[in-house]
Amino acid sequence: MFDNLSERLSQTLRNIGGRGRLTEDNIKDTLREVRMALLEADVALPVVKDFIGRVKERAIGTEVNKNLNPGQVFIKIVREELEAAMGEANVPLNLATQPPAVIMMAGLQGAGKTTSVGKLARHLKEKQKKKVMVVSADIYRPAAIKQLETLAQEVDVTFFPSSVDQDPIDIANGAIAQARKQFIDVVLVDTAGRLAVDEAMMDEIGRLHSAIKPIETLFVVDAMTGQDAANTAKAFNQALPLTGVILTKTDGDARGGAALSIRHITGKPIKFLGVGEKNDALEPFHPDRVASRILGMGDMLSLIEEVESKVDRQKAEKVAKKVMKSGKFSLEDFREQLQQMKNMGGMMGMLDKLPGMGAMKGQLQGQMDDKVTVRMEAIINSMTPHERQHPDLIKGSRKRRIAAGSGTQVQDVNKLLKQFTQMQKMMKKMKGGGMQKMLRQMGGKMPPGMFPGGGR
Repeated sequence: MFDNLSERLSQTLRNIGGRGRLTEDNIKDTLREVRMALLEADVALPVVKDFIGRVKERAIGTEVNKNLNPGQVFIKIVREELEAAMGEANVPLNLATQPPAVIMMAGLQGAGKTTSVGKLARHLKEKQKKKVMVVSADIYRPAAIKQLETLAQEVDVTFFPSSVDQDPIDIANGAIAQARKQFIDVVLVDTAGRLAVDEAMMDEIGRLHSAIKPIETLFVVDAMTGQDAANTAKAFNQALPLTGVILTKTDGDARGGAALSIRHITGKPIKFLGVGEKNDALEPFHPDRVASRILGMGDMLSLIEEVESKVDRQKAEKVAKKVMKSGKFSLEDFREQLQQMKNMGGMMGMLDKLPGMGAMKGQLQGQMDDKVTVRMEAIINSMTPHERQHPDLIKGSRKRRIAAGSGTQVQDVNKLLKQFTQMQKMMKKMKGGGMQKMLRQMGGKMPPGMFPGGGR
């Protein structure tokens, strides 16, 4: 998400970053570029006008901090205004009510509503330690009820059964009554979607809302519809008292216009981003972190949180100790590293969050992107356990067998073995105190503060 916008803005702001002073003329040129970048990202026109106006007003006549040059001050202003446009801070779910807290999900058909119910159920269960029940009040799509039941089993939360011959209000009230008996903390109500906003749909969802009085009413919208997402959210907001938005399919949207438009047009905060198909691919929306990513400054806080929640620490420590002690690193260890990386959204997902690494994504495309890591894992899976421990045995006929078993070419197997040999050499250098020595040598080539104390 935001790839196109990030590329354009980073280049534009890099040009002004070295200016000794800001004048109305050079600000005018830069703002024109920023305006074009936002419009190309499908940000709604009123949002672009307001954003540019605020940046211009703040930039002209700004008192410059002696530690920053004027170009840096301008970038700081752009970043702060991006945050303001998206809501400044993360707005968490409000669950402060007598249990069960009822959360109603609304949105158009195909926006990813049912999938988002499953993801949110998992998030509440794992991150907030809540007992969750899910229920489908979508009586027009029998497949939606079955889909939600499957998702509930996958994320291990309570499913309240419903059928197409029932009334949506009766279904929801039945679920809430059952939740009270079972001491459930949160009930997620999935509602019917339509292919477009229509009066009958709005009337039905309005009656359902009045009947169950949810503490949160979340609008689920597809990020790939761009500024249309913001307009649809506005229509729903006029019919329902929305409390927030879940923006789905952001992994497929390189523009990011919806994220920058929704808050301005509806006045409602984006609370979560759907960042993939898996049931753990839901992230709380932090405008400050997203603004950093848009400007190519990375998002270390999100990366650290991902490492803490998705990396198997025991496995990682076991490999690290083995390498430090013996300098040995097997293909089995390499496969585990690839799997851990995949859990964190792959190499490209990690690069997005590392400061200054956005520009490297293009260079690494096709060398170490997610398709390549999947292929590498398939090749290792095609080897015998003995071959993984002793890769020197892998010669002609074994290479052909491994290539055939993994659906790849012999040259792919050769490439993997070459990369692994290079990695093994590096691991041998880490034996004993070698890692500290290597980091000290790298310290001079790294940006200041990357390795504090030379060996951390």
